[in-house]
Amino acid sequence: MGEKKFPSHEDQLARLKRIGGQVRGVHKMIEEGRYCVDIITQLQSITSAIAGLQEQILRRHLEHCVTDAMRSGSETEKQEKITEIIGILKNFRR
Repeated sequence: MGEKKFPSHEDQLARLKRIGGQVRGVHKMIEEGRYCVDIITQLQSITSAIAGLQEQILRRHLEHCVTDAMRSGSETEKQEKITEIIGILKNFRR
């Protein structure tokens, strides 16, 4: 049995780098004693950016990993992916 190949997430690295910059920006704002509402606004922006990144990666997982499992014919692999997706959806509700 061959090694599993996962989809690349290289295109998400740039987005993650921007999020890191936003986090560093908030850190600086707090150090500088900036206005609370401005900090909260930036944190909301970071939260939205992370949610968008999660959505992109989940979409890729569904399009590649889950689709491949469903086409594989392996009932075990199918059930593993279904259980995995249910776990992810439970975490999104938190």
